[in-house]
Parts: sequence; C-alpha cells; structure tokens
Amino acid sequence: MTKARDVMHLGCECIGENETLFAAARRMRDLRVGALPICGEDDRLRGIITDRDIVVRCVAEGADPATTTAAELAQGTPIWVDADAEEEEFVRLMRENGIRRLPVIENHRLVGIISEADLATHLPEPAVAAFARDVYSSPPNS
Repeated sequence: MTKARDVMHLGCECIGENETLFAAARRMRDLRVGALPICGEDDRLRGIITDRDIVVRCVAEGADPATTTAAELAQGTPIWVDADAEEEEFVRLMRENGIRRLPVIENHRLVGIISEADLATHLPEPAVAAFARDVYSSPPNS
C-alpha cells in the first residue's frame, strides 16, 4: 500500500511565521511553487500560505505585503498527515478539505508535502479523477 512518504516530495521549505508576505512571494517565485508551509520558531507547522492568499487576503484588501506577516494569514488548525499514513487517508483529507497541498509530518516536524501533481504521478487514474472532481468542483479556499 502507498504511504504518504512514498508520494510526498522532499525539500519542502517553510516561510517563518514572522516573515513578510513579500518574502513569501519571492521565495515562491524562486522555488517555482504556489504555496509554502508556515513554520514557527520551533520549526512546527503553523499553517500554509498560497500565492492566492497573498493576492486575495492581503493585496486585494489593501494591506501591505511588505509589512504583513505570514502568521497574520495563518488560520485555524493546519491540516496535515503523518508520513506513514496510507493513501486512503491522505487522499481523503485532501478531498474532504478541498486542498491541493498537504504537509507531511514525522516526529512533529515537516518532512515533505503532497501536491496534486504528486497524486497525479503516483496514484491510479480513478483515484486522481475522484480527487480532481471533488476538489475542482468546490469553491476556492480563501
């Protein structure tokens, strides 16, 4: 059976909770990604921020990305999965929550992230189709 650690990609970088959205946007650009996990000073996951969050929840609201911190956009309890979780669990979490990226945790530390592209390359076609149907038919998370 496929585990989260088999599907995730390594090398996931965090943006510090006290770093600005301007710094987050630059890091996303440099890494060619659309999202970054937000980590606290203790390296624990605090949330995830997307390029869409920066535009819709900061810029469009008239806030300054050069002074607004990642922590200010972090909301609620982050959704994550254990590295040893089975395929059914991580796909279910992503489908039920309408999310396209899922942080993977091992021993209370971020070890990777599962993206929709990871699902597309590692899972059977019916599982990918069900994921796409559920996530893309739901309204955006903002």
